[in-house]
Amino acid sequence: MPLPSSSTPAVQIQQFYDKGLAHASYAVRAGRQVAVIDPGRDPQPYYDFADEHDAEIVAVLETHPHADFVSSHLEIAQETNAPIYCSKLTGARYPHRDFDDGDRIKLGTIELHAINTPGHSPDSISILLLDELAQTRAVFTGDTLFVGDVGRPDLREAAATSGHTREDLAAQLYASLRQKLMALPPTTKVYPAHGPGSLCGKTTSSDLDSTIGKELATNYALQPMSEPEFIRVLLEDQPFIPKYFGHDVLLNKQGAPNFEDSIRAVPRLHAATPLEAGVLLVDTRPAAQFRAGHLPGAINLQDGGKFETWLGSIVGPQEKFYLLADTQIQLDAVLRKTAKIGYEGNVKGALLAPTAQLATSPTVDVDAVRQHPEQFTIVDIRNHNEAYNLLFSKALLIPLPELRERLGEIPADKPVLVHCAGGYRSAAGASIIEAALPGVQVLDLSEAVAEFLPASA
Repeated sequence: MPLPSSSTPAVQIQQFYDKGLAHASYAVRAGRQVAVIDPGRDPQPYYDFADEHDAEIVAVLETHPHADFVSSHLEIAQETNAPIYCSKLTGARYPHRDFDDGDRIKLGTIELHAINTPGHSPDSISILLLDELAQTRAVFTGDTLFVGDVGRPDLREAAATSGHTREDLAAQLYASLRQKLMALPPTTKVYPAHGPGSLCGKTTSSDLDSTIGKELATNYALQPMSEPEFIRVLLEDQPFIPKYFGHDVLLNKQGAPNFEDSIRAVPRLHAATPLEAGVLLVDTRPAAQFRAGHLPGAINLQDGGKFETWLGSIVGPQEKFYLLADTQIQLDAVLRKTAKIGYEGNVKGALLAPTAQLATSPTVDVDAVRQHPEQFTIVDIRNHNEAYNLLFSKALLIPLPELRERLGEIPADKPVLVHCAGGYRSAAGASIIEAALPGVQVLDLSEAVAEFLPASA
């Protein structure tokens, strides 16, 4: 969704924010020319912005090949004939123009300048906006600098995505911040590619923009410290890495196919269509509906604010699956979210959940859990950095992104009770265990977990 824009007589900056992915993209307009920065998978908002201002998209800029979402840079370029600009280090396999230190783009009376700021990735750039008087007014920092945080440096260690160690990239980030971004005028506006909840950082502020001066004063990563201390602080307590991140880096280096065409290509199945055995079923209905009746073996990944992130954390990038929803409108919505992470080609078929369901899930007796927790095998599926204090003694800590790979660690001699911190993840976790341990009673503590949380939680 577009947020209020920032503008001067010569330039307008419009931020588009996707809350589900905590992703911020931008349109910069100078007169009747528009540059789009780090666009999301759906290009339509940027076309609408240009049309609204009787302007033309003349440039598409990528700060780096993103790991957490699929960009529409190639589709926009093909539709508008606007060139794509990215670092020569990207290894882009689509037509593009190199955009590195010293390179600049004229946009009306303003200029966009490239500065190489490796660290989050070896190919990261930031983009300076200089006004008609050649004064630095803003910087688009991609995943290098966030509000209150900086980009994580541990996403490009696999050989397929560059093979740089996290320590090496953290050292590069230390230099990029101190030698380049922190040297900008304090009044320079900071426009990052992510906000709170993004797994590309760890402590991102709820604010969606800032200034260099404010970040110098408040951002933990910009405070005086040695390079070794910075590396240590940055690398500790980083969140988990979803399964799809490496896949999206490679897809963004290639350039994704047309968004709407990709969605239309997903097979739509009738609810009575026989489904292929052994293919994962992803049921996106609310947990209560799922527990009341579902197809045997289905996992319950509810459509919600972070659906696409959890889909890409639980399901591998090469894994086929069926996608189920309650209505056609909801089915279209989850398909579009699936496409945001480049998983639409994995959907074997999209269908409405059958009205005649064959399996149900039991409800939990909270009093029985409170009085005799030892009678259950309790599985805590919170992340490692959340579960420093287990809510139940002897609980098994298996974070949800690891659950399908670690099912063999769960004993089957007692009823299994699953909990997270609020109920969303436990619905998915309980359904995964239920499908894997037929004959074992699997219970979802769901929102009732709030009764067991410490008072200060």
